[in-house]
Amino acid sequence: MSKTLLEATSISHSFDTLLFSDVDFTLLEGQSMAIVGRSGSGKSTLMHIASTFIEPKEGSVKLFGSELYTQSEEQIEQLRRYDLGIVFQSHYLFKGMSVVENINVATMLSGESIDEALLEKLEIQAFMNQKISELSGGQQQRVSIARVLSKKPRIIFADEPTGNLDKATAMIVMDTLMSYVKENKAGLVLVTHDEELSALCDITARLEEKRLIVSHGVTI
Repeated sequence: MSKTLLEATSISHSFDTLLFSDVDFTLLEGQSMAIVGRSGSGKSTLMHIASTFIEPKEGSVKLFGSELYTQSEEQIEQLRRYDLGIVFQSHYLFKGMSVVENINVATMLSGESIDEALLEKLEIQAFMNQKISELSGGQQQRVSIARVLSKKPRIIFADEPTGNLDKATAMIVMDTLMSYVKENKAGLVLVTHDEELSALCDITARLEEKRLIVSHGVTI
């Protein structure tokens, strides 16, 4: 039986106004979940709540069976370093460093080594020695994803990881993420506007009228 990686229960959150309430979802190992919805519906906020960056106003988040927001900052930092992989809309790469140096930062901090097969899948091996500043936006995004996956996270949180990519490159990225999840019994939480990409995930979670409507596709 697949283990539970992430469990959100009765999550409610607001800033000036209520974003969403009574949100529940579960992510098992080997599963992918797409969070979809209109702009401003709270997709990225919900992802940030699940990935240690925003404590919800109400509700519970459990990561790997443990309550998240009762843990110390040191424990949460350990989760971020070793167990969670975050792909932001902005690349957050070190511009003055080469591709290989950027990836090495992640592998050294997590105690892993560079996966040559991963570089090949993402088609970045040809420019490993180039400076980040010399790369196109699409190339930088693939490097960012390689850096995240190289640390071997147990859950990947990806906020519009294909937003600035052409369709062919977007499919390379999605295939790489999906393969990683299945091969490593990891989990993926994907925020996207792209219905075609969301259909590739096992679960679609749609934020609509301040509620989360969860539907399951592929059963594992």
